[in-house]
Amino acid sequence: MSLFLVEYTYAPEKNAARDAIRADHRAWLTDLLERDIVLSSGPFADGLGALIIVDTADAETVALLFTHDPFAIADLIANVRITEWVPVLGQFSV
Repeated sequence: MSLFLVEYTYAPEKNAARDAIRADHRAWLTDLLERDIVLSSGPFADGLGALIIVDTADAETVALLFTHDPFAIADLIANVRITEWVPVLGQFSV
């Protein structure tokens, strides 16, 4: 099984704007979690970004899907990195 890691990097000067729509962002992620597309998600401890583990067919699907994130729509993500990941041990491995 291949999964995709979506790494967000945040610009600190946009923290207030992210805080204002964080509930919408989390509702969007919760919908994907309930549909078994997102497996796990959370911010980095330093507050400068987040990691989302996604189960989809390919990187292009991930990229298109994440254009619908309220944070992306409001231009509140400084950088997005999508990396294919092949887990071989642990709870995410087959």
